[in-house]
Amino acid sequence: MGGGKKKLTLKQMKRRGEKKERKESESKGFTTEKKVVGVVAPDPKSTEVTDQLKKMKVLTPYTVATRFDLRLSVAKSFLKELEKQGVVKFISGSKNTKIYKPAD
Repeated sequence: MGGGKKKLTLKQMKRRGEKKERKESESKGFTTEKKVVGVVAPDPKSTEVTDQLKKMKVLTPYTVATRFDLRLSVAKSFLKELEKQGVVKFISGSKNTKIYKPAD
């Protein structure tokens, strides 16, 4: 009923071979570099850090992590430390996400 699969013509076989070769050559030449993310938080007493934080309207672990190239876990602990020092204020948050704002 269904019959068999059609045989490819010579031209079609040639095109498929060329396509495979092109894909293989492209994949070998392209390499991605991973970005090294910092594990050590910046000095919370530094004036540069506090100035950058005061410019931001809202502080979340994600925004701090992207600004200072940190891991999220390091950014969370960094924000807790800043809260203890009185540099930032805790506004609201749940178990997962905490929102801070710069202290005036």
